[in-house]
Amino acid sequence: MIKFFKNFRNDESGAVTVDWVVLTAAVAVLGTLVYSQISQGVVDMTADTAAFFGTNEAGDYTAPTANP
Repeated sequence: MIKFFKNFRNDESGAVTVDWVVLTAAVAVLGTLVYSQISQGVVDMTADTAAFFGTNEAGDYTAPTANP
């Protein structure tokens, strides 16, 4: 019985799986944090773009000219 517990303690065959689970969880948390930081900016930019295209016609815009 003591030999079984010594072998169990020294066995590291599942350690890689635990590492991958921790890394995957960290990536998921990081992705959630990034999404929460940029989501409002994306919503605002989409609203601004919709407002611009809603108030302007394609023929109304002229490209700025380059200064020589």
